[in-house]
Amino acid sequence: MNNRRLLSRSFKHLGFLRHSSFELRHLKPILLHIIEGLQAAGIKNFLIVVGYHGDAVRSYFGDGTCFGLQIKYATQVVQDGTGRVVDLARDFVDQSPFVLSYGDILVDPANYKAIVDLAAEVEAIVSVKQNEDVSKGGAVFVNERMEVTDIREKPASGELASPWYNAGVYAFRPSIFNWTSKLQPSPRGEYELTDAIRDLAQSGKKVQAFELEGAWADVRDPEVLAELNRGKL
Repeated sequence: MNNRRLLSRSFKHLGFLRHSSFELRHLKPILLHIIEGLQAAGIKNFLIVVGYHGDAVRSYFGDGTCFGLQIKYATQVVQDGTGRVVDLARDFVDQSPFVLSYGDILVDPANYKAIVDLAAEVEAIVSVKQNEDVSKGGAVFVNERMEVTDIREKPASGELASPWYNAGVYAFRPSIFNWTSKLQPSPRGEYELTDAIRDLAQSGKKVQAFELEGAWADVRDPEVLAELNRGKL
């Protein structure tokens, strides 16, 4: 069995759906662009965590059979943070490594294969971009080997800065649940996945930053979504 088939069986995908992720881009839902990219990287088993527009998502994708996939669903009843979203995937993931993509982040599909290829000595991968406003997302701090040393959610002006922006696509081993289960509410009142990633990295485990190549878009921004629908991004 070659490595690609092994990964397509052992990796699973957790997709976190937000409101904008079901908008259309060239008559195709944003979430379908993400799923197709991950499918091309060898992933066949998906869990989609829904909230707003949950019924529409379930109706569109069903059990995944028509897409050649297996799709399951979980519902985030209380919108209390990305850390809690990951916990919803615990039973689905079991002992398998998995990929997490937020449902409002579009990347060049060529990047997914590199993220799926989680090396044996790596406990997690965090995708990053440069030239983005880290105050709108997360600032990722790395060493000379591009290993994550710290990650801070929406740092305020004047706080320690980093050129690396958390780009919203990850790979994890199930050990991440050891850290999400210990989360406490952040100053924003949410259970932040980034806090769990920081704790994992600072525990001595290797968390690798991966710089995305090509196009990247956060469709939570209405202007970005409009540009996508006009085919300008």
